[in-house]
Amino acid sequence: MAKPTRMLLAEDNPEDVELVLAALADVNLAGKVAVVHDGQEALDYLFRRDRYAQRSQENPAVVLLDLKMPKLDGHEVLRAIRAAPTLRAVPVVMLTSSYDEREVSRSYELGANAYVVKPQGFQAFRETVARLGVFWGLVNEPPPGSVANP
Repeated sequence: MAKPTRMLLAEDNPEDVELVLAALADVNLAGKVAVVHDGQEALDYLFRRDRYAQRSQENPAVVLLDLKMPKLDGHEVLRAIRAAPTLRAVPVVMLTSSYDEREVSRSYELGANAYVVKPQGFQAFRETVARLGVFWGLVNEPPPGSVANP
């Protein structure tokens, strides 16, 4: 398996953040996750602006992106990622509670690599996120320029 890589979690629900981090801790990846709480903060992190101006130049190996967030929604963030030459190759997984077919279609049209609906049960949620973490954080070869050893 590859070395663990840095992930970005863009999620406004504190309970979901806690669950995601707990699930990733199960597979030894929780310490590899940067957390932002709205769409604007996600773009600030990715584009190294404001309080993130001094972060390392490498991109995250994957962005776990909630769809419905304050300031900018997940689709707006995804659109900005795909429009930026330095971010275009970064995998984006929409991690959301929306089953709406229009949201799914729109996400893929904008360039999402995956669309995962958050399971309702605690254990199912935890298992799903752990699997996502293992695949995107350990198994998948991240694009060049991603953080391989933060």
